[in-house]
Amino acid sequence: MKALQYRTIGGRPEVVTIPDPVVGPGQVLLRVTAAGACHSDEYVMGLSEREYTFGLPLTLGHEGAGVVAEVGDGVGHVKVGDSVAVYGPWGCGRCLKCAQGKENYCVNAAAERISPPGLGAPGSMAEYLLIDSERHVVPLGGLDPVKNVALTDAGLTPYHAIKAALPKLGAGSTAVVIGAGGLGHVGIQILRAISGSTVVALDVNKEKLELAREVGAHHALLSNSAAVAAVKELTNGLGADAVFDFAGYQQSVELGAALAGSEADLSIVGIGGGVLGVGFGTIAYDVAVRTPYWGSRSELIEVLELAKRGLISVETEVFSLDDAPRAYQRLHDNTVRGRAVVVPNP
Repeated sequence: MKALQYRTIGGRPEVVTIPDPVVGPGQVLLRVTAAGACHSDEYVMGLSEREYTFGLPLTLGHEGAGVVAEVGDGVGHVKVGDSVAVYGPWGCGRCLKCAQGKENYCVNAAAERISPPGLGAPGSMAEYLLIDSERHVVPLGGLDPVKNVALTDAGLTPYHAIKAALPKLGAGSTAVVIGAGGLGHVGIQILRAISGSTVVALDVNKEKLELAREVGAHHALLSNSAAVAAVKELTNGLGADAVFDFAGYQQSVELGAALAGSEADLSIVGIGGGVLGVGFGTIAYDVAVRTPYWGSRSELIEVLELAKRGLISVETEVFSLDDAPRAYQRLHDNTVRGRAVVVPNP
């Protein structure tokens, strides 16, 4: 089968031919219908040889959807022909976190060398994807896989962050979204769907601010030196009740801290490498700083339900598997509008 792989440290991804996966007991084989390209992949491919821990060659793609092509012995609730989305943060299935559906916080995954597809295990940028357990697929229920595959990360990750902050986001509150790209433009829609907040989007890119307005941001402002004063004016000098930083760069992290009002939630979601120093007097009183990761299986089900109800959608640009290297180059150049989606099996 064809697959898109990261093969050498510092190199760019390549389309190669590799053996088809072989199904074992308890496993599920998907014929991939869609795979999402993410800035996290760019982050992984930008790591030095000392920092890189994901193994080579690595088939990319941690956002995946497909049709069940084959099931292994012991699989009882998934059948051939089912259209499913992949729940990416795989865990052991036994610990307390996994029992709660929070495999993104599995306490045994590192020790047992359990890796998500595309982030250690072979990913979805291939014609076929082997799933280790049927609990790691969720029915799409009639949703178009190409239009919705990115919800497995670009929807689930902001939903997880926003849901934790909901007690702060009642009527009259203000939520700031820093970064209106792949995750941010979905986060804006989630905030509109499940909170009572006025949503303020910040970005350095005017085209992404236009996308933010299209998907429901009440205000869309350039992320520059005037942003703090602008948000303070919108909030009568109080600051935001919640800030969601989907960039995570040093400038955005510091900006988020300056925007957060007393008792606000500040969620640093992006992996841009920014670091926030926290101490008495450095940020507003009683600000809770979080670094959330992905989301739970139950939250993915909820995200897909929002999509089924027409409350959220993903702006997508579609590429063939042969053209996938160009998708990643566009991602690297920060010119993708919304999310890049690769279709391995047209």
